Amino acid sequence: MGERPAPRARRLLAGALLLGLLPALLAGALPGGAAERSGWLGVRIRDLSEQEMDEISTRHGIREGFGAMIVEVIKETPAERSGLRTGDLVVAFRDRPVVDTRMLVRLIGRSTVGETVPLTVLRRDEGRRQLSVRLAAMPDAVAADRIAGDLGFFVREPEGQPELGGARPAALPTVTGVLPGSRAAGAGLRVGDVLLEVDGKVILTHEALQSALLGWTPERALPMVVRRDGERVAMLLPATTNP
Repeated sequence: MGERPAPRARRLLAGALLLGLLPALLAGALPGGAAERSGWLGVRIRDLSEQEMDEISTRHGIREGFGAMIVEVIKETPAERSGLRTGDLVVAFRDRPVVDTRMLVRLIGRSTVGETVPLTVLRRDEGRRQLSVRLAAMPDAVAADRIAGDLGFFVREPEGQPELGGARPAALPTVTGVLPGSRAAGAGLRVGDVLLEVDGKVILTHEALQSALLGWTPERALPMVVRRDGERVAMLLPATTNP
């Protein structure tokens, strides 16, 4: 039995709840470039709030006050095939305790495509259960969104309105979110910027953006050109400083 962490430490852990529903925390990791893509589970996860930590500790015991909460099981993924459910709390990966979302993402990122791993979950009204899941390769679209999230920005392809009697016009990918303190924020990227070039590649479609991100590696800086208020703005997202 370990000691409960101090209230301030628990609040810091619970603070990750603010990021828990972002695409950056889809369970799977990209430790290097696209060529080094690791295993993928296929869930959306978040950290526990402080109130949830207290409730779970009271209900299941002090050791069960942490974990990664599954808020969505994506269809036709390893998670769905293994029997994972929305609301499951992942508390162990193999025999390693999982204390928060970042730890689960890290552990999955160290696993390989096709590997079968045991997960321990807490399920409401059923208690602890162990499941086996065979990890798959992360789809390109998810991998590209993950890379953008790691850089600190999020993009959608706007739905343009067709002219009367005409086809729907093509719309360039537009930045819909920038995380404070991220590389994207430091480079000057803003919500509403329209992406024109990424890593030297012209971006005309969302698929072109995915291809550009998947071809980039964190050891290189990432040049971007955006349209802002009718002007072209160039910026450079720095290479990662992590080994």
